Amino acid sequence: MVWAQVAIYLLIVTCLGLGMSYTGYFFLAPSRPRALKQEAYECGVPQMAGSRERFSVRFYLIAIMFILFDIETVFLIPWAVLYKQLGVPGLVEIGIFFAVLGFGLAYLWRRGGLEWD
Repeated sequence: MVWAQVAIYLLIVTCLGLGMSYTGYFFLAPSRPRALKQEAYECGVPQMAGSRERFSVRFYLIAIMFILFDIETVFLIPWAVLYKQLGVPGLVEIGIFFAVLGFGLAYLWRRGGLEWD
């Protein structure tokens, strides 16, 4: 019987607290919409151009390179967990995997994909 009264009391207190905070917000919060408040926030810097501005292809190339080399970690973690059980064949396979990644990195480096001009 006592716990039922405590539960009812906590329910009433919670409902009153939430009700007061939500209704108090509408009645007490200042509402002064201005053009500056309606603009998109860009790190405290005023917006210089429209949001439909074209991006350089370099941004997309960097993103694709990040994804490709980030997937390396996804394949490297299971190998690191099971490297003792995989033995020499697992070591050869991860060596081939790193060789392919190294070739890709060398290709990007040679083509100038890592340079930001």
